[in-house]
Amino acid sequence: MTDVNDLPEVLTLHQLWLEGDPAGCRADLSGADLSGANLIGARLCWATLSGANLSGVNLIGADLIGANLEGANLSGATMPGGWATA
Repeated sequence: MTDVNDLPEVLTLHQLWLEGDPAGCRADLSGADLSGANLIGARLCWATLSGANLSGVNLIGADLIGANLEGANLSGATMPGGWATA
């Protein structure tokens, strides 16, 4: 299971995938514990984040278009647009 320590590599490979590079792969962070992570400006479009723990995560400026957030814990997360979840 992916955790916050694996994020740099996962995000790098996801960026390559988004650019069509065969060396990349789509980010699958299903069930990952990313609580408290700083994802400011992260490009997470089309990433799988289902069931991930994103509590307290800063997602300001993050690209979440098409991301699967089904069942993700977003409590206390700061979201794009500047709003925070309760």
